[in-house]
Amino acid sequence: MHPLTLYLGIGSILSSASRRAQDYDLSTLPKVSFTDPAVSSVGLTEDEARAQGIEPLVSKLPLEHVPRALAAHDTRGFIKLVADAATKKIIGAHILAAEAGETITEPTLAVKFGLTIEDLISTFHPYLTLSEGIKLAAQAFTKDVAKLSCCAA
Repeated sequence: MHPLTLYLGIGSILSSASRRAQDYDLSTLPKVSFTDPAVSSVGLTEDEARAQGIEPLVSKLPLEHVPRALAAHDTRGFIKLVADAATKKIIGAHILAAEAGETITEPTLAVKFGLTIEDLISTFHPYLTLSEGIKLAAQAFTKDVAKLSCCAA
């Protein structure tokens, strides 16, 4: 069974009888392909943003700058964040990494609730986790993360 079908089916069962399928907002439904490395995404790509009249800011962080990837000896991939240049809100995320499926949750919440680049930067992220890469990718909008120490704020 396709995951979206299962998601909508369970949602239909749990929701009120009056709720219709078109009431579901799937714009923040994360997508994951369990390949090696895995691929995940949520929200818009920079091309989709432009097509909607949104000028995107893009940060693409190679995993060679993420301490957890270095410790795991697997730096294949990247974390890409897409933000609205006008509002600095995160509008998309795309991850190629061993744990991309686990790592897409925070960007999904950022897109769903309109969090900004600064919201991600100012949030504490545990050192030596792949999720720390989300903060580093947010910092990469304005900084060269290759020049940061392991625990820079």
